[in-house]
Amino acid sequence: MNVSPAQDLSLYQLALGEQDSPQTFPLTSATLLSLVKSQIDLLIEQQIAATLWVKLPPGSIWQSEITRYNSALDKATKIYTCHLDKNSQSATEVKNQAPSLHHLYLQLDGESQLKREYFFVVLSPQFCSLILAYRPHKKQREQTSASANQKKTASLLGITCFDGKIIQRVLDGIYQEIAPEELSRDFLCPDAPNLELINRLLAKQIKRQDEISRQVITQKVAKVQEQNHNLQHALANKDEYLNHMCQELRTPLTHMKTALSLLNSPNMKAPQRQRYLQMLNTQCDRQNALIHGVLELVQMERNLDETALESVHLADIVPGVVSTYQPLAQEKGIMLAYTVPNELPAVKCVNGGLRQIVINLIANSIKFTSNGGQVWVRARLQGDSVQLEVRDTGIGISDNDLPNIFDRFYRVHPATTEDPGGAGLGLTMVQHLVEVSGGSITVKSKLMEGSTFTVHLPRVRE
Repeated sequence: MNVSPAQDLSLYQLALGEQDSPQTFPLTSATLLSLVKSQIDLLIEQQIAATLWVKLPPGSIWQSEITRYNSALDKATKIYTCHLDKNSQSATEVKNQAPSLHHLYLQLDGESQLKREYFFVVLSPQFCSLILAYRPHKKQREQTSASANQKKTASLLGITCFDGKIIQRVLDGIYQEIAPEELSRDFLCPDAPNLELINRLLAKQIKRQDEISRQVITQKVAKVQEQNHNLQHALANKDEYLNHMCQELRTPLTHMKTALSLLNSPNMKAPQRQRYLQMLNTQCDRQNALIHGVLELVQMERNLDETALESVHLADIVPGVVSTYQPLAQEKGIMLAYTVPNELPAVKCVNGGLRQIVINLIANSIKFTSNGGQVWVRARLQGDSVQLEVRDTGIGISDNDLPNIFDRFYRVHPATTEDPGGAGLGLTMVQHLVEVSGGSITVKSKLMEGSTFTVHLPRVRE
């Protein structure tokens, strides 16, 4: 049945309209549901056949309580459920689950007070009660919360009442504005409430609130335990990181100390002295690379989650990086070439991250490619991503090394006796940059045949 109130009705204001008005209090949706459940528990337990006037938030969890009461009593009950929209999901659910209910579809304008109110009214000779909840406008809620020093989660103002005069005042407003004309209006609320039933109800509310508190505590404990586990995991990773870093720093120091002790020998010949001086220079460079790499990685990881994604074209990045590394490639006799179509769409990547990805992959390929080898950089569109491929004809990576190449400080053990150096952090940084950008990176390699690193980054659609 469609109902259009003649005037703007507010049951909340009716309840507060006299000197005997009840006390209001901040209320959450969870507490409102708890109050409704407690009253329905009492009605079912005492087998009280009552008339209910109901307007509750949409959702099956609310409407199932009404259906539970309607199904539990064999005696005749009358339940008038009010909905704002005849086609709403909650109205359909109630109608399907409990076809004996009476449905009133309120036709309210946008500024109607009743739109912002929920109510649960119980009317019977044995027991009458009223639950009202009003959702104030944001500014009103902030003022009320500030004055009452309440948490922001209490987004409703509530009233619970057992006073027959106040309930009758609200009921008269319902009769006047939204009740069907054929409905009998001869019910009068008892002046004196049934104290025994109220005591039972309060006991149920305390019990249910205790259950809610235990659930909240359990959830908070679980959350703290999860945070504690994550913190312990982070600390374990930090310890492992520091352990690896110390081991890596110790190696060049050991070599430098050995070279210095040998240089002190009075019988050292010139070629040997030159060799140990070169060792000192190489190990100094290696330690400097380690320290620089560690600082760069720490700085990158600290800022990575806060760095915004940018739209950037590979055609704007790859040619410049290739030209930078072309002299090094020519010095080693390596052919370095690229194919990046200008019409490729832009990709999403962390600010400045795409250049760093290309630099690390090209530098890595040149480092592990012997004289006369080749390094290719190719890019193409593949579905919703742009694929960047860096392929070389270098020494390759063994099957044992492949699962670990993105780990911090992990360096591939070359098949030759020559140590290519490096901090073992370049590929770690590449993987972090790619993943934070929403992409992926894979590698295929065969010993003495070369390696292919493939990066997929999400494309930017125009």
